[in-house]
Amino acid sequence: MPDLVAARAITPGVLQGFEKLSFSSFKDKAEEPLDSTARWDAEPVAQLVAEARRRFEDSSPTASDAWLAPRLHYTLRLTRSEAADTTLWNFLALCVAPEFVLWRWGGTKGVGQSARFSGRWDLQCFSRLWWAAELFRDGGNYAPVEVACGNQDILNTVMRQEMIQHRPAAQGLLRLHKSGLVRTGRDVNAAASAANAAAATVVYEAMAPDALQDAEALSDWIFDVGDDAPAQYETLPRGPRDGNVPHRSAETLADWFGTLFKDAPVRGKVRAE
Repeated sequence: MPDLVAARAITPGVLQGFEKLSFSSFKDKAEEPLDSTARWDAEPVAQLVAEARRRFEDSSPTASDAWLAPRLHYTLRLTRSEAADTTLWNFLALCVAPEFVLWRWGGTKGVGQSARFSGRWDLQCFSRLWWAAELFRDGGNYAPVEVACGNQDILNTVMRQEMIQHRPAAQGLLRLHKSGLVRTGRDVNAAASAANAAAATVVYEAMAPDALQDAEALSDWIFDVGDDAPAQYETLPRGPRDGNVPHRSAETLADWFGTLFKDAPVRGKVRAE
């Protein structure tokens, strides 16, 4: 769905939840899929987000992020170029699962930002989860994604920082969080800010080199979507086997980030002299 069509559809009534959206209203304006493969079938995504809502209906909607992100990435198999296309995310939010967007981002109070339906990659309801899974997965292992998406500061702030594009940096920061050295949201923001600032003078690619990812394996995984089993609800699926992050590189940066964090200012925290 083109951005202009989406913008016109997101009325105050839609944001407040009392004006319903329906696919029939947009079907003539929605763009055609790039090909006829099973990966463009919207029904598995609709079923997945419905299950996420059912599972977390009685708890905080934010808790659904860690469950949904890896399974959305597994179900909706895209290249990064395709995932950068906002028209796809507009369609999912406005035609496939508008009720989920309302539930996740507003409930009875309505959605505060139209960007949750159609907006920047790190704000849009489904785009942000797909990109979180893409940036924080360790090859086919989605366990780090659960850690990242279980902390809203990582999703809301850290994911936008350039250093996260380097896979060992992303895994190093998560290891710092899992170790307990960085616990609170303010800790996460301080550690990530210090690490991102240091990246201006320290070349992380040289300090902690990444392995070359297997583009062919990724392509095979993307186009095998029709042959693979649907995402399991009780266990994590297996992502593309395009290469894991080198363990030593992730550990090197985790140690380095820990050193930086010791001197990093944390809002509201008084450090001992």
